[in-house]
Amino acid sequence: MPAAALFDAMLTHGDGFGCGIGAALRGEGRDLAAMKRGHNLGYHRHPIAFPRRRRGAGIMTNGEAGLRLAGSLRRSSMRLYTYFRSSAAYRVRIALNLKGVAYESVAVHLVKGRDGLPENRLPEYRAVNPQMRVPALRTDGGDILLQSPAILEWLEETHPSPPLLPRDPLLRARVRAIAAIICCDIHPLNNSSTLARLRQEFGADETKVNAWVAHWIKDGFTAIEDLITPGPYAFGPRPSLADVCLVPQVFNARRFNVPLDDCPKIVAVNAAMQTLDAVKRAAPAAQPDAE
Repeated sequence: MPAAALFDAMLTHGDGFGCGIGAALRGEGRDLAAMKRGHNLGYHRHPIAFPRRRRGAGIMTNGEAGLRLAGSLRRSSMRLYTYFRSSAAYRVRIALNLKGVAYESVAVHLVKGRDGLPENRLPEYRAVNPQMRVPALRTDGGDILLQSPAILEWLEETHPSPPLLPRDPLLRARVRAIAAIICCDIHPLNNSSTLARLRQEFGADETKVNAWVAHWIKDGFTAIEDLITPGPYAFGPRPSLADVCLVPQVFNARRFNVPLDDCPKIVAVNAAMQTLDAVKRAAPAAQPDAE
């Protein structure tokens, strides 16, 4: 069986294939410590290896431990390969939740794995995503989408309600510009692979790494602070792709203790977003693989 098909079977079927990405990658049966999967609503950490899919229901169930979707969520067989602390995966989780799209969450660890490799670097995951990064989204039709900006645009085109892009073309461009500042200018210079390279190849200690992170966040946030017009979200009364991308970057800033005193508008937008249930459910601490 091809690696990609085997990997998908491990994640789709019950008992005999093990539980979660950790067990799937190692081929173990019921490694409870490796059970790192859940749903975007109602996460549980039950000692159950893969709840069975209830016929005709489109949701995973196993008695009282079943993960049940809210009636307001659209039934879906989408599967999001994610890591709790990945800001790229975080922004996709927010968008899926805001649009009410149901999905299964499959955790792919970016640090731990086997044979000296993290899970995202193992051949089984490479068969899913050749770039070996998260997120990756398996659509209802079984296609795999990569790169969070592309996934967000696909979601906007295929699930247009509620919209995350305004109708006005000029305002759309401004929203996309904020998203690009974060996704293209700040995040790539701050992600885990870049920081690992600084440590391993250039001997940067944690003080220097943190200074590097702070520099690029401040550089991007200075521009964003001048460009957004909170009302209460970045560009008015509705969340947009700008807000979806901004929340995870604020999380990163606080994780690395980057002061935000000079960014009151960014702080206000983030605070408004944090009141939304969709954002709360997407938070790193709310994920089943949170550490």
